[in-house]
Amino acid sequence: MQDLLYFSQQLINGLTIGSAYALIAIGYTMVYGIIGMINFAHGEIYMIGAYTALIAITGLATLGIAWLPVILIVALVCAMIVSSAMGWAVERVAYRPVRGRHRLIPLISAIGMSIFLQNYVHLAQGSRNIGFPALIEGSFQFGSEGAFAMSLSYMQITIFVTTLICMTALSLFISRSRTGRACRAVSQDLGMANLLGIDTNRIISATFVIGAALAAVAGLLLGMYYGSIDPLFGFIAGLKAFTAAVLGGIGSIPGAMLGGLILGVSESMTSGYLSGEYKDVVSFGLLILILLFKPTGLLGKPEVEKI
Repeated sequence: MQDLLYFSQQLINGLTIGSAYALIAIGYTMVYGIIGMINFAHGEIYMIGAYTALIAITGLATLGIAWLPVILIVALVCAMIVSSAMGWAVERVAYRPVRGRHRLIPLISAIGMSIFLQNYVHLAQGSRNIGFPALIEGSFQFGSEGAFAMSLSYMQITIFVTTLICMTALSLFISRSRTGRACRAVSQDLGMANLLGIDTNRIISATFVIGAALAAVAGLLLGMYYGSIDPLFGFIAGLKAFTAAVLGGIGSIPGAMLGGLILGVSESMTSGYLSGEYKDVVSFGLLILILLFKPTGLLGKPEVEKI
């Protein structure tokens, strides 16, 4: 029973982190699915969303507002607005002027934007870790006294529920809305969609905005979960989310979700049963192993070259 409780605890921890990875990974996979490029500034947008949420929470506390639902909603809305605006700006500044050129040029442009945003936050907020308030406290405990007890915190439940809501809303948006159908058309054939009257520039901008908004949600959730943020907060998470997108199949939204969960669980299991020092080795080793047998990722589809 103790072994089962310990395994369940690691599984819960892994699904928690994996859910956040999935939210960030969707931004990578949507942009790649639409224009065939990787947005390497996406991790920094996630980081800016976390900082924006923290500033909003601090401002509300200064005004004496202490009702938790209001604090969470205002922080989430502010983070999504600022991150979405940042995602739109990245597309206009770093991608649109170089779209259609050699694929190395947008890559360098995105890396430059990533470095710019990192240093901007360094200058604006400092390089030190900043504590993030634990707004959602408490947990359910499972197990007998004097032995290992499995814990399911309210924060973990919040992450699960929020991720499920976001994924469901995104799926409905892509499948049911006019803009979602236009996104699918552009991902299939950008040139033909343009000829059919779809405003492809608007759709590409909308893709960056949607991905940035989901990253902001993850920024708020993981900020509260870890309890601190710093200017490099987005670099590591962005790298892991990009790995999750590749693992699940870059360009596939369900693949990004699946890849994020697999990556989170593999990290948690490695930390729990081996050592935290090996979690990245196991995660990236798993990525290499899967790509050796399925180069397009778990749910990715091979590109068909049009002649």
